[in-house]
Amino acid sequence: MNESSSVVELANLLKGDLHRYSPGEKLPSSRALVERHRVSPVTVSRALARLAAEGLVVTRPGAGAFRAEPASAPPLGDTSWQEVALSADSATEVVPRAVDASGVLVTLAAPPPGVVEFNGGYLHSVLQPERAMAAALGRAGRRPGAWARPPVDGLPELREWFARAVGGGVGPADVLVTSGGQVALAAALRALAPPGAPVLVESPTYPGMLAIARAAGLRPVPVPVDADGLRPELLDAAFRATGARVVVCQPLFQNPTGAVLAPARRREVLRIARAAGAFVVEDDFARRLAHEDAGPLPEPLAADDPDGVVVHVSSLTKVTSPSLRVGMLAARGPVLERLRAIHVVDTFFVPRPLQEAALELVGGPAWSRHLRTVSAELKARRDAMTAALRLRLPGLDLPHVPSGGFHLWLRLPEGTDEGTLVGAALRAGVAIAPGRPYFSAEPPAGHVRLSFAGVSGPAEIAEGMHRLETAHGTPPR
Repeated sequence: MNESSSVVELANLLKGDLHRYSPGEKLPSSRALVERHRVSPVTVSRALARLAAEGLVVTRPGAGAFRAEPASAPPLGDTSWQEVALSADSATEVVPRAVDASGVLVTLAAPPPGVVEFNGGYLHSVLQPERAMAAALGRAGRRPGAWARPPVDGLPELREWFARAVGGGVGPADVLVTSGGQVALAAALRALAPPGAPVLVESPTYPGMLAIARAAGLRPVPVPVDADGLRPELLDAAFRATGARVVVCQPLFQNPTGAVLAPARRREVLRIARAAGAFVVEDDFARRLAHEDAGPLPEPLAADDPDGVVVHVSSLTKVTSPSLRVGMLAARGPVLERLRAIHVVDTFFVPRPLQEAALELVGGPAWSRHLRTVSAELKARRDAMTAALRLRLPGLDLPHVPSGGFHLWLRLPEGTDEGTLVGAALRAGVAIAPGRPYFSAEPPAGHVRLSFAGVSGPAEIAEGMHRLETAHGTPPR
């Protein structure tokens, strides 16, 4: 059992014992709890801190922990006036802002204990470089000036590292360090499109990007993708029909389909956008999630873009930890100054210790080993899930087996209700992501997305697929 699970287990045990103590009564000492539960002092300290954060206990330095006094109920107010105030804001907007985080929360919210997490959006803890990150953070915190104010554009060494990863003519001066990819995407859309404007998006696409666009008052216009990525002829038609000046795409291991933009289409997308006087926001989120059998990867679109058409976004978060929120924006020309201004206004800068830790991590020998491990593990998990799908759920259509990323995109049989399946799966003990949030307009069919990165390994994948088979109503084998 790892430290975090021990903390949760002990906290739950202590919570169950609180009824034995009167409000204000002292709990057993930390030493007594260590001996009684056979855990470390650190585990006891962290478990008590969890209960204190929930308002169940009060800790007093030098005195111990005490059961908290019951909290008095807050006075009931009348918040109905807010309905009028918030709706009045949208009455004058061409495209009302819709702050809907439901599609994002599907991959952020942890499922209940015992539920297999096929809806995850991040690597399971066993795949995260926890020791390397801890060591990097420790070294970073001891660097001279580590806690001083950083440059607003980011540490020069980190900008240089990101620029080398993009390649082509992109240099450190073209890079801004951001607090993850989501912040970078939000800054790019706000910089490139005024409220009320259309923005072209892949269909299907990442729900977090749709949420960003709608929250900014933009109007997402879908452009379908197929096995070779974004379809250029439909992109050209969408630009002509809408007058849009921005398209957002994921050319490498697109989320959710896993498609890679074909070489001929790469040139066409850039040509079409340039002819329309438009920008391409390239979300290169999965470059470091390539599977062991992926082969040589195409360069980012930004590497083939001398004219500044592409605004490039990438992040370290997906391949490390959800808490290592370090990403980047790369752009050329006057748009970079607008991006910089929005970034400074929104965040000032990315905390220097986090940037220093990222530098320590990617500059150390453990980094390349971690990337190789993730590449091999993702392939093994993909193969395990694909084989289990074909064995247990042959009626679900898997049109494309990706060579990168962390999920499979499945089309449901005609007549299968997506919401009903998602609900039945959760009752059977497996969480899956519904397909509807991935579409900005009416979907052509029901879909679900299954992640193989957020589980502990092939054994949990097998168990999850067994539960999904039960939920789908397939006779057990």
